[in-house]
Amino acid sequence: MTIDLRGKTSNEILECFEALDVEGGEIVEAEVLESDIESIGYKACVDLAQLYFMKLLTPIKKDENTTILRFQKLHVKSSFHNDKDNGREKYGVESDFFSIDKTKQFSFLYHYKKALEFIDVKSKKRVLNLGVNRGDEFRVIQEMLTCEEFSTVEFVGIDYSASAIEFAKKEFSQHENVEFFCHDVNALSELELGRFDLIISIGTLQSSNIEFNATFMSIYQNYLASGGAMVLGFPNCRWIEGEMIYGAKAPNYPFSELSLVLKDIHFCKKYLQQKKYRAVVTGKDYLFLTARKIAQVKI
Repeated sequence: MTIDLRGKTSNEILECFEALDVEGGEIVEAEVLESDIESIGYKACVDLAQLYFMKLLTPIKKDENTTILRFQKLHVKSSFHNDKDNGREKYGVESDFFSIDKTKQFSFLYHYKKALEFIDVKSKKRVLNLGVNRGDEFRVIQEMLTCEEFSTVEFVGIDYSASAIEFAKKEFSQHENVEFFCHDVNALSELELGRFDLIISIGTLQSSNIEFNATFMSIYQNYLASGGAMVLGFPNCRWIEGEMIYGAKAPNYPFSELSLVLKDIHFCKKYLQQKKYRAVVTGKDYLFLTARKIAQVKI
């Protein structure tokens, strides 16, 4: 399918895409003027693709004045969000979720690293990750530290997926300071973990089988060391065919709706502020609530 977007306004372009009727895998070629590209930029084109569950393919130069933008429609149902009980672990090594590496997405990696810098990750000696899966978040920390610094930190990862935990154990098998447990976050007391200088949880506490408020408070009260820090990640995206699409799917809405995410973030932020923490909210596709203890000034 080919559409002519030459000289059209942004509103007219949106109307063209609203009217499209394309199936997953189908490619839409849009002719645009070079002057229009210079005006709106390719970033706007990437955003346009995501809004309509497409991905932007490599543009083709048609002539001196015209470029062809190529948009491929994603198979919307091809997502781990739609996975049902099919005899395999939803987040295990054979799942669609497992094939995703969030740390390869710059909008995730940048804000995650900034969160770790905010809480001074180099000063932490015990780190707990709830929902660690294959250990990608630990790998980022490893890359931020020297070999000697990394070896002096005790890392503990918890995940309910047995196959993901076995994979993580093999990935970090050369590091005696990194330990993984296949366990339910709802039953952490069975592990006698102790307290940690840093607790990380990316997109886990929002799981349907977890009572968010009660679990968050329990984690703070029972596992965070005095003066410890927290990095909580709240997904504001969905994954379709391995593409990170901005805007989390909300129940009963055909569009992205942030009320539930903001409600959870507000609860945690207010709770931590009451405990004398400085809490900041950053990010885009993943929203990060990062909290560190406010330094007490001695008089």
